[in-house]
Amino acid sequence: MRQWLTKPTVAEGFFAQSDADQRHGYAAALAVVAEAPARLDLIRAALLHDIGKRHARLGALARSAASVAIRLRLPLPARWELYRDHGSLSAAELAGVEPVVTDFARHHHGTRPATIPPEDWDLLVRADAARIGR
Repeated sequence: MRQWLTKPTVAEGFFAQSDADQRHGYAAALAVVAEAPARLDLIRAALLHDIGKRHARLGALARSAASVAIRLRLPLPARWELYRDHGSLSAAELAGVEPVVTDFARHHHGTRPATIPPEDWDLLVRADAARIGR
């Protein structure tokens, strides 16, 4: 996995995540490896897309509550706003990595940006749904 983390600051961000978020990113990366082992850019995009979540410092229960509040468009406490905005936070941290990495991080909960080809987007979205042990 370290070969996918080419910048020290990116590696620091990845390993500063919760264990669950690290496992999720790793599972997503492995899902990309299974379909496109030569696409290091897509592997990195899958591995790193959620690194901004760590800034919210929320546990599983608070994440669930925040997710419901976000879907219901309720007012959010500041840390829940950070959780909601983790895509933008991730993209900002990943500036300077391949464009697909930053663009997937920014848009992975939304619609495909024009900068990511449909087949790459579909693979990344499937990978985001991957779990270890499935």
